[in-house]
Amino acid sequence: MKAAGDGAPGGGAAGPVPARAPEREREDAPDCDAIVVGAGPAGLTAALYLARYRRRVRVLHDGRSRALGAPMAWNVPGFPEGISGADLVARLTVQAERYGAVIEVGRVERLSGAGDGDKFTAEIEGGGRISARGLILATGVVTNEAVVEAEEHDAAVRSGALRYCPICDGFEHRGRRIAVLGSDLHGAAEAMFLRQYTDDVTLIPKWQVALTEGQRAELEASDVRIEDRQLLRLVHREGRIEVQLAGAQAPLVFDTLYPALGSEPRSELLAGLGLEGDANRCLPADAFAEPLMPGVYGAGDVLAGLDQISTATGHGAAAATRLHNWLRAREGHVMADQH
Repeated sequence: MKAAGDGAPGGGAAGPVPARAPEREREDAPDCDAIVVGAGPAGLTAALYLARYRRRVRVLHDGRSRALGAPMAWNVPGFPEGISGADLVARLTVQAERYGAVIEVGRVERLSGAGDGDKFTAEIEGGGRISARGLILATGVVTNEAVVEAEEHDAAVRSGALRYCPICDGFEHRGRRIAVLGSDLHGAAEAMFLRQYTDDVTLIPKWQVALTEGQRAELEASDVRIEDRQLLRLVHREGRIEVQLAGAQAPLVFDTLYPALGSEPRSELLAGLGLEGDANRCLPADAFAEPLMPGVYGAGDVLAGLDQISTATGHGAAAATRLHNWLRAREGHVMADQH
């Protein structure tokens, strides 16, 4: 990788970089065919596909992909022994750069475009500007994290005492004593989901439990315990999580705690394009297939729907192919009956 603003081709693993298709001879021609914002599994897969379609693609990112913090994922197809998020991102980076994708560290502050799909511009922190004929937004989300005493958060994640994705690793925690941190329906639904893996699940409130009597009855019918006492602190100790509740003399001890505190989509760049997300600020679930505007697609966790690595890579492949075909149509390289 290199700093944003440089124009040199990407490095990567051995192998020749394919020659690029002829570019339009125009003084105001964009710097590249496509800008991908975000370098997680979705963005890097999109870059890989675009580069293999012989498109000039630039990936801009700020190094904050949520995948980088995943210590191990066992449900990524093709990795039966599991793979860390950082290792997967590193492999995808090498693979995309092998075919000529340029991957640059630089936080995009604003995107703009005329709306006719002729040229889009990314304004980068520090004053750089890059233009492109198309965009893919793979900006991801920011997880709302639990607060663990003594700055032990990352150590708790590494030990497996603190986890954020029951779909990713609920299987690995089967039969253990599990707590879910969450006060509302989201937390209740996650606790119910984890009952598939263990018969020892407790719902812990962050402030106070905000459940209806009917929701409480559903949890109780599934043998999910509900704690109504307010959370005071979480402590990571010897590979477990200690939960201190108001009025309790001793902490409750759990093998694993899943915070169900939601996440924040990183969709603020939509504003510069005159677009906006849904009620939760997510991009539409089908933004990988249906453009947000001509020449603009989305991919990965920033879309409404299932936040999974395998889903993100599928989004990236589909968005890249749709954008490539849209560019081909503008270049007159598709059959008329395909329109």
